[in-house]
Amino acid sequence: MPVLSSQNRGQEKFNQTAVMLEIKNLIVGYGAITALHGISLSVPDGKIVTLIGANGAGKTTTLKAVSGLLKPRSGEIIHNGKNIAGLPPHQIVKSGISHVPEGRMIFANLTVLENLQMGAYLQKDKQVVRRELEFVSAMFPRLQERGKQTAGTLSGGEQQMLAIGRALMSRPKFLMLDEPSLGLAPLLVKTIFEKIVEINRQQGITILLVEQNANLALEVSHFGYVLETGKIILQDESAGLRQNPQVKSAYLGG
Repeated sequence: MPVLSSQNRGQEKFNQTAVMLEIKNLIVGYGAITALHGISLSVPDGKIVTLIGANGAGKTTTLKAVSGLLKPRSGEIIHNGKNIAGLPPHQIVKSGISHVPEGRMIFANLTVLENLQMGAYLQKDKQVVRRELEFVSAMFPRLQERGKQTAGTLSGGEQQMLAIGRALMSRPKFLMLDEPSLGLAPLLVKTIFEKIVEINRQQGITILLVEQNANLALEVSHFGYVLETGKIILQDESAGLRQNPQVKSAYLGG
């Protein structure tokens, strides 16, 4: 894999938008192994930002740190002016952040409807839960059709829809998606990414996207960061990254 030179092109224009989430000098590790070496990035309000990089670069680790599944060794994760680094996951969900993990992680033995209801476990107002169910059903009609079906019997694409729908049930302002195309047929990948763009544009939900398909990730996102061995080595508007010869060679097959 070619080593890419660090660039900040496009960042000044990008930073003119209000920031939904900002990561500052984040260091995260697993035991003696350091996975993130002081990374910093910004996710502006209402935008889609993508993290691309090879397997093991630290993309999933970044999302887990934001959602509270991993406790950082140092650094800050600023959301709505508050440092949420190290907070337990339920408090982070309550703050308006939802995480769709790699591999979907649905509750296979529960029904589709029960999975969706689990996504709203912090919401006490039944009318709000009903409205969110209506919204998710309109976004993913297939989930409504299979409401009583055991989730583990769904196809891979349906399970991905369910994982996203479950995350939306908590009424997030900030949605993190980890490898939403993983294991899906090309036609289903197209459908899932159309829905991701729809969620962003129609609902105004800010999205941080991790996706192995760098071409697709840069196509739907506004800005991108390239992670390599736990360090951000390149950042630019997505259109700029798609035209960058080093990115083409390393990640886009060009």
